[in-house]
Amino acid sequence: QVHVEESGGGLVQAGGSLTLSCAAFGSLFGTMAWHRQAPGKQRELVAAISRNGAPNYHDSVKGRFLISRDNDKDTILLFMDSLKPEDTAVYYCEVRSAFTGLSHWGQGTQVTVSS
Repeated sequence: QVHVEESGGGLVQAGGSLTLSCAAFGSLFGTMAWHRQAPGKQRELVAAISRNGAPNYHDSVKGRFLISRDNDKDTILLFMDSLKPEDTAVYYCEVRSAFTGLSHWGQGTQVTVSS
């Protein structure tokens, strides 16, 4: 059974940084990604990384966020720098099973950026 654990959210001032961590258990995983959902808005893809390490970023975070991956530990990190109030959202980790192709989600971690 696939299990996804997220950590690292919190409150930070604008211009600060945070690192989110996501660990997945119970399968071999293909693409792993971070999404976010702000109040009243749709969930959007923030950053994704393939098993071979190829990253993909939302335009709004390019140059500020960095996603990395450890395949041995099935873990991804999202380093977020130069944070802005508009980055405030619940951040969700998504992992895709390489066996089934199904997506599995974490419960989300709150990131709040104060101005």
